[in-house]
Amino acid sequence: MADIEDVIPVTPLFDRPRALRGYKMNKMANGLGVPANREAFLADEAEYIDRYDLSDEEKTAVMQRDWHEMVRLGGNLFFILKITAVDPTPITLVGAAQAGMDHDEFLKTRLGKEL
Repeated sequence: MADIEDVIPVTPLFDRPRALRGYKMNKMANGLGVPANREAFLADEAEYIDRYDLSDEEKTAVMQRDWHEMVRLGGNLFFILKITAVDPTPITLVGAAQAGMDHDEFLKTRLGKEL
């Protein structure tokens, strides 16, 4: 599928083309709502992901926890956040990735916190 052009630079717009592009990845992430799927994901993440026939690009983004890339590839944030419940990732790390910021910078500038 051809790259989708974003209207707002560096801000992936979740529109119909992107939703269609990310269907398999969203289905995989949404599947983590089922306890048996969470166990399978934790036991062998690559094998679990392969069940959904993700592209190499999608699989890499998921396995590297590249939140911004998952969204760029069509991941719906509400679905891909289910990954954080299985592999605990602070929501602030996801926010920093979406903002294109370092985590410490994100905490300081967006939440007024210093580490």
